[in-house]
Amino acid sequence: MSEKNREGKRTARERLAVEREKQKAAEKRRRVLIVGASVVCVLGLAAVIGVVAANAGKDKGSKSSGPIAAPSGAQGKDSLAIPVGKDGARPTLTVWEDFRCPACQAFEMTYRPTINELTDSGQLRVEYHLVRLIDGNLGGTGSLRAANAAACAQDAGKFRDYHDVLYQNQPKETDDAFADNSKLIALAGKVHGLDTPAFRTCVNDGTHDSWVDKSAAAFRSSGFSGTPTVILNGKNIYQDQTMTPAKLKQLVQEAAKR
Repeated sequence: MSEKNREGKRTARERLAVEREKQKAAEKRRRVLIVGASVVCVLGLAAVIGVVAANAGKDKGSKSSGPIAAPSGAQGKDSLAIPVGKDGARPTLTVWEDFRCPACQAFEMTYRPTINELTDSGQLRVEYHLVRLIDGNLGGTGSLRAANAAACAQDAGKFRDYHDVLYQNQPKETDDAFADNSKLIALAGKVHGLDTPAFRTCVNDGTHDSWVDKSAAAFRSSGFSGTPTVILNGKNIYQDQTMTPAKLKQLVQEAAKR
């Protein structure tokens, strides 16, 4: 075989190897986009955590130093969980989330139809825990303000609908638009019957700020590394790169039969 032919075959093999690596990388990106397992809003360095803790209650408009007022119907330890779904549903999905977190939005947009289907049919119960990691990582108060507004929506019996509206209208991670109470109130107009004087007062007064900060403190002490953290049967399914909405539905239905 001539040197030219050998060189040609070697070049072809190299091109093939490069193409295979590209395909592997593309497949990995696809899995990440579907599951979101590699895209989380992380706590960051211990120093950042310290800043979050030190600044708790010092943000403009925060009532963190006041009495802790849990939203209506909150359950679990210290009443830090907002429940959605039938109380008697055996499987419980525990979700820790931040309304400024883009990975939380990606999870919600992918899994929301399945989760809503399972909760509406009485097969699943979800417990939402609201935290404020992005406020600590990037500054601002949008995570706190949005979480407080969501808790105010819970008082009105409109949590799930308003929760979904917030994610559908989530600003870019670096844009602290949710720090503006007027924007949060305007978004309430997308939920029938939510924009009431009581809701507006709750949002503007930061009625549940201290409750949000207590939830954030519970998250920091839990050992979780970032949001969203999604627990089913004791396992963080968000870290499972094979997880899909169909697989989640199967796991829930299997758990319900036990």
